[in-house]
Amino acid sequence: MPALLSLCLKYYNSRDLYEVLQVDKNASEKDIKKAYHRLSLKVHPDRVSEEEKLEATEKFKVLGKVHSILSDRSKKLAYDETGAFDEEEDEISERNWKDYWRMLFKPITEDDIVTYERNYKGSELEMKDLKKAYLEGEGDMDYITDSTPFARVSDEPRLIEILQKMIDDGEVPEYELFINEPEKKKATRHKKAAREAQEVENLNKMIEIQNQEKGKENDLAMMIRKRQQGRAVKMDDFFDQLAEKYGGGANSTPPRGRRSSGRSSAKKKK
Repeated sequence: MPALLSLCLKYYNSRDLYEVLQVDKNASEKDIKKAYHRLSLKVHPDRVSEEEKLEATEKFKVLGKVHSILSDRSKKLAYDETGAFDEEEDEISERNWKDYWRMLFKPITEDDIVTYERNYKGSELEMKDLKKAYLEGEGDMDYITDSTPFARVSDEPRLIEILQKMIDDGEVPEYELFINEPEKKKATRHKKAAREAQEVENLNKMIEIQNQEKGKENDLAMMIRKRQQGRAVKMDDFFDQLAEKYGGGANSTPPRGRRSSGRSSAKKKK
């Protein structure tokens, strides 16, 4: 069986455990846990397509092993001093890493998300995220609504008002694409949002019918994963915040966030 450092190199291009988790050597236990959570969400075997599952499982195991070392004070100290660790320990070689993950992170429920959204809108965090999206997208509302958590077409008037105030106050530059967005571009975005909303409604109706016919409970995590597969809206930070707010041990997996598709297009424009 390949040694852990070799697997780190194979899957994460580094033999340094800190580089694998993308944290500094002096990172706190909280930062290490947060980094593990963020990275493991991307490769959790239950969150990827079938064709990705095999490699994702191996990556997931590697991250679990790395975290188990860096989160243990004595093991971390030994690694910091010698660059070595005991891979033969049963807890490292035989541990069920899915159970380990569930033990560390509490499930995020629909109620948690609703509560978080209610507190998020109008908060300083939303202002910060909105400003960041505006600057990265150079005023592109497609990018802004994709990159800001919970932003919907119905929120646009409120978001535009907030951004306009930032412009008037000199907090952000005035981008032509924001001030004079083409009507065709805006209409396309709104049609897309309406189409996606209809898809969700149709999916919910289908699941409701299936549940009534079969008498089975809906697997919410599966629904969200199928609905959002292939989409990309940046939400990792959002789920990090939720994990921190509602964090703890549990026995199920939180719903996956979306990732932004706008980032690459925004960068191309710069």
